[in-house]
Amino acid sequence: MTGADRAAGPKGARGTSRGDPTIDEPPRALSDGLELRSPAFNDGTLIPSRYSRQGGNQIPPLQWAHVPEGTEELVLLCEDPDAPGGTFTHWVVAGIPPDVTEIEDAAPGSAVQGRNGFGDLGWDGPQPPVGDGAHRYYFRLYAVDRPLGLGEGATAGDVHAAVADHVLATGTLVGLFAR
Repeated sequence: MTGADRAAGPKGARGTSRGDPTIDEPPRALSDGLELRSPAFNDGTLIPSRYSRQGGNQIPPLQWAHVPEGTEELVLLCEDPDAPGGTFTHWVVAGIPPDVTEIEDAAPGSAVQGRNGFGDLGWDGPQPPVGDGAHRYYFRLYAVDRPLGLGEGATAGDVHAAVADHVLATGTLVGLFAR
């Protein structure tokens, strides 16, 4: 990372999730293996700064494959479990049709944007405290067996509650980012 990629600002303290096995080792796939990837970064590697909140705040391109039969809806979350105050939500997208296989530049037209931890609708990229070390950003795509009926402004908590007992498969991609 170059000096240009780092922003000035106060140093922060890491969240308390490091070492929690439920966060460090999330299930990579359930059922028949929903695969989630990005042409912008690989699993476990740095997210380019143009996708960060202060580096352009572009929506990272995501692609997926192996959506299981019987999927009625796809739901996407991006969460940072290393945030100082606990897990922080960067993106909530619900109502993605099961025949959609990628997101590039914007959420699919029929999908609904949820509220992120900054209080905004849609994507707001990584912005960990300066000097906090690399945070992990978990992109999770859920294939569910029924329409969830979540509206604009739904939160990650709403998604977690709605998908309970309805997940057919999950795909996870982890990106890293530090300032």
